[in-house]
Amino acid sequence: MLNIQKKSDTVIIVIHEIYGLNQHMQGYCELLSKQGFDVICPDLLEREAPYDYSQEDAAYRHFMENVGFTGALYKIKDILSDIKDEYQKIFILGFSAGATVAWLCSEEECVDGIVGYWFAY
Repeated sequence: MLNIQKKSDTVIIVIHEIYGLNQHMQGYCELLSKQGFDVICPDLLEREAPYDYSQEDAAYRHFMENVGFTGALYKIKDILSDIKDEYQKIFILGFSAGATVAWLCSEEECVDGIVGYWFAY
């Protein structure tokens, strides 16, 4: 898990795509933290290394067989439960499969907003 603390009253939970917590996601989290937000990006895949973009089929298969949308949703709900009293505002930013998970979290009372990025290839 990537957890960047800026002592902000606002946190952004970033949900990565099927490839895992790669350099692109780390860079995006750092960019958000430079804007003064606390940032949490859980490693949903729990692998030593993320998948490369050239490994799309393997990454998709691993995500669906080992994490899935429901499993990812429960992991994010656990994080929300742990942090909901620490922040005035909680936002969720999801990429691709993570965008679907963010959307699934949109009805959580403690979530103030979501943004989902889906990619068309």
